[in-house]
Formats: sequence, C-alpha cells, structure tokens
Amino acid sequence: MSDDEQTPRTADGAAAGKADGTTGGPRPEEIRFFGTTWVDHTGHYGLRRAGLAAGALAAAVAACFVLRFAFQGLRIANTGGLVNGLVIVMFAVCSAIACRKTWEGFQRRPDDPAREDSLRSLKTIGFIGSLLAYSARCLTEAPGEKLHRAEYEAALVRYEKRRGSRTGNPAARKKPKRGE
Repeated sequence: MSDDEQTPRTADGAAAGKADGTTGGPRPEEIRFFGTTWVDHTGHYGLRRAGLAAGALAAAVAACFVLRFAFQGLRIANTGGLVNGLVIVMFAVCSAIACRKTWEGFQRRPDDPAREDSLRSLKTIGFIGSLLAYSARCLTEAPGEKLHRAEYEAALVRYEKRRGSRTGNPAARKKPKRGE
C-alpha cells in the first residue's frame, strides 16, 4: 500500500493533514452521509440535510405500508383480535422506544454501551420510530452534529493547551547554577 492510499481523506476527497494546509491536531469525526462537512457546512450541506430528511420520511411511510400489508395478512389468517392487538401494541411501543433512544443518541454518548446493544433488537422492530427521529433531526442539523461539535471543540481546546505549554526546546533551557 502506498503512502497516498494510507493518507486519510476529507469528505471532498482531499488528503487530510499537511496536504490540505493543516498542521496536525485533532480531526473532526465523520458523520454518516455528511463526512466532515458538518464542521463548516460546505459541500451542499443544506441540500444533503433536506434530502436525508425527505428520504427518511419516505422510508418511514413505505415501512408503514409494508406493516399494513403484514397486518392485513394477519386478518386474512383470522388469527383473532388478541393477536392483532398485540401486534399493533408491540410495533407502537417499540417505535416509541426506538424514536426516543435514537433521539438521545444524537445528543449524548450512551452511558452503558452494553445496554444499547441489548436494545438493538427492540430498535430493529421499531425502525419506523428511528426513521422518524432521523428525519426530524435532519430538519435542524446533521444528526449528531451538536454532540460531535462539542467533542471536536473540546479536543481543539485540549490540543491548543498542550501545544501552548510546550514552547521552546526543553533541552536548550539554561539550568540554574548551584548556589545562586
């Protein structure tokens, strides 16, 4: 693998790091579908947000139609009112929980990643809620942008603080003479 293949790339395909004018330091974390354009809102950021909001909403509507056909299949099978009611309640509750957990995931990192992993199947069943949360979040910002921006700015502050405290060559400092 050549050095060019190992060089990290930004969202617009340019090489990250010294090749694009930066001198190092923390790099912003990429957000799915946005790359690093969320930092300075370049690269058709607004259009991308609008398109993803519309796409997630369209996917949620299509998923509702698929669930409607599945529910009609249960009616045709004549499974009974209890089963039909349980299916409706299950999808409603799972969608509500998935929507809330997805929305919370955009605001802060999970305290217990193992617990989030255990909710994965529930969030899969309630995928319509996740799609709706994603669509709603795209109306205001890239999903997770606020969280990523806070982490990135904190990393920049830490980097500048570390960099500022290391001025000069420590080996070239004059050592104080004994007795003075």
